Amino acid sequence: MDTLSTLLNEAEDLLPDAVNLRREIHAHPELGLELPRTQKLVLAALDGLHLDITTGASLSSVIAVLDSGRPGPTVLLRGDMDALPMPEGTDLEFASKEGGVMHACGHDAHVAMLAGAAKLLRAHDAELNGRVVFMFQPGEEGDHGARFMIDEGVLDVAGRVDVAFAIHQTPSLPCGVIATKGGTLLASADEIFIDVEGRGGHASMPFQTLDPIPVACEIVLAIQSMVTRKIDVFDPAVVTIAHVTAGTTSNVIPESACIHGTVRAVSARTRQLVHDELARLAHGIGEAHGVTATLRINSGFPVTVNDPSVADWARGVATRLLGVAKVLEMTSPVMGAEDFSYVLENVPGTMVFLGTCPEGVEPAEAAPNHSNRMMLNESAMATGIALYAGIALARSISS
Repeated sequence: MDTLSTLLNEAEDLLPDAVNLRREIHAHPELGLELPRTQKLVLAALDGLHLDITTGASLSSVIAVLDSGRPGPTVLLRGDMDALPMPEGTDLEFASKEGGVMHACGHDAHVAMLAGAAKLLRAHDAELNGRVVFMFQPGEEGDHGARFMIDEGVLDVAGRVDVAFAIHQTPSLPCGVIATKGGTLLASADEIFIDVEGRGGHASMPFQTLDPIPVACEIVLAIQSMVTRKIDVFDPAVVTIAHVTAGTTSNVIPESACIHGTVRAVSARTRQLVHDELARLAHGIGEAHGVTATLRINSGFPVTVNDPSVADWARGVATRLLGVAKVLEMTSPVMGAEDFSYVLENVPGTMVFLGTCPEGVEPAEAAPNHSNRMMLNESAMATGIALYAGIALARSISS
């Protein structure tokens, strides 16, 4: 019998505990790198599994190692734990009790699935060779938690990691469907500021000023032309200006304006090209108008690049678990960003998407990740538990 053949049924048996854990985390979401309540729940869920557990020094991470005691590969499985700084707009009985904080990206489900996989793998200890590292990570939502965990040794805690794997849920796919692709899966994401410094004065006498507002407007429009004329359509970028600030009242020309937005790209080359073009464009337009325009960049996550061979192999494992109809090969990347990219810069691996579309809703109509009304179908968590465990077991057997 295929070693993976029973995993989905076994994961179904673990689903009630996973749902309870997910709902407890959902009701009490935490932000950023310090998640003490969530960390405590993770440790409780792992209690009794006889794992080698360490917690983070600079963040509330949990690293748990299952060591079979037999030679074999080291497989890293990652689940992120943090929420988003936004109010919840669902009417769930376990909706967030913390004002202005919500698990709107499904990280609560990721934690619960990974904890369930630890239980499932412990039950299959006799079939496992090598080691499994369970990476429970805070700070994915912009706080670079994966980078902190790498600095604290998550990739070395059980010897060299041979392959890394992560699941991200999405209500935008049918429930229980797995989708991924080799190569670029997700974009880079950087925050940009363009500061325009002019000279303020009376609104009735603009000729005595250096008005930064029309310069800022010209820069915003020029950015859109730059993207369409400078960036290869087959290696794309998205530059969104989402916030422009200037002035205090109607009869005063302000001294400065600030343009605030994001840059997303699907290759390191295009990412750098956009940075360079934005600096050149801002400086040139500012100089043409006699003002100073300066670009500032807060570097975000790099491009998330799946190892093609690992992505193909993971799809094969998913097909053995779920059947061919439940596994999709994506044709293009998603322009969101992920800090699992830091792990994939160091270790061959892959991230996959797990469909969690609520029952009775079409995926295209479901509230997506980062919506205040995002809800997920908890039955899909059994698929996630089985796939996390299946990846570790299949790698162990094939190596």
